[in-house]
Amino acid sequence: MNPLPRSVIELTQALVRIPSVNPDGEAGTEHTGEKACAEFVGEFLRQCGAQVVLEEILPGRPNVIGRFATNAAPEGKAKPRIVFAPHTDTVGVVGMIVDPFGGEVRDGKIWGRGSCDTKGPMAAMLWALWELREEIADLPVEVHFAGFMSEETAQHGSRHFAKHHGADYAFAIIAEPTSLQTVFKHKGCLWADVETFGLAVHGSRPELGPNAIIQMAKLIKALDADFRKQLTDAGEDEWLGKTTLSLGMIKGGSRPNITADHCQLTVDIRFNPAIAKQGGPLGLLESFVKANDATAKVTPRGEASPCLDTPAENPYVQSLVQAGAALTGAPWFCDAAFLAESGVPAVAIGPGSIAQAHTVDEWIEISELERGAAFFVGWLRGL
Repeated sequence: MNPLPRSVIELTQALVRIPSVNPDGEAGTEHTGEKACAEFVGEFLRQCGAQVVLEEILPGRPNVIGRFATNAAPEGKAKPRIVFAPHTDTVGVVGMIVDPFGGEVRDGKIWGRGSCDTKGPMAAMLWALWELREEIADLPVEVHFAGFMSEETAQHGSRHFAKHHGADYAFAIIAEPTSLQTVFKHKGCLWADVETFGLAVHGSRPELGPNAIIQMAKLIKALDADFRKQLTDAGEDEWLGKTTLSLGMIKGGSRPNITADHCQLTVDIRFNPAIAKQGGPLGLLESFVKANDATAKVTPRGEASPCLDTPAENPYVQSLVQAGAALTGAPWFCDAAFLAESGVPAVAIGPGSIAQAHTVDEWIEISELERGAAFFVGWLRGL
């Protein structure tokens, strides 16, 4: 790495200028995948003194892991191990009205894809490790860093890390733009396709067979009223509120003059711990759909992302609160849930606001970025 970034500002700019768009969906660029970003982060971690490995999770799409050496604790016991864990991918750049990979500094902000979600928060973490590079070995914890690929779709990176390394850690801090609040709870997420079926007949004789679109219309009415109420009646969380249902996409039929033999609705359920304790939303959805249309089918789009429900009394959580990062919950989900599911207490925290994430003019305030780096330095020194 030549030359080394001289500030958290320059580090954020450098990260934004490396395209690492998640290839799933409409990328808006041919430069997809996290490899180049992971390599850059790995080299920066080496400059900080870490031992670095790249673990390929999917072809050309690695996690980057940096492990810092630590000196023995005075009493000879093994130190607890913590991990700073941002993600290296971004969403696509279609429709952006600023240069997505420019990293421009203007009006006290850094602009571009990932500046807020989550290369700015990642830079704050990395810069803190750089500033503490001579002190890390003597901290009361062993410090690691893990940059996860594929957070924006399917979370392959954090799932793999949790499965293969989760048992090694006492605490995980996931970088997300939380306005430097401690997200210790967030909702889980299920995407699922609901399908109805009919019979394709000539459009002039629609009475000859059932129409999948009409079947779906009846089901949508029931989902929007009765199933939505079932979800909300399951319970409200103090921090997360009620479980929500969004009917996001629909498609059906093949031609105007043929009755529809198939219709597909895609739903998005953001569920709180009350629904998780009932076994999750998928079983509830399947039962409801079958009760309203015995021929309909429900297919999840991948595994549901679990809720995050880290105990507020966890000593590391409390140390963040004492450092000034108040507790909060979030309606979105992130990699923290997969670490927590594997037994590692985890939270999400970082500079920047989620309101700027994924926007056509994504940005992060420089003052917030600098505050984030200073916060992580202070928190580590205060452990």
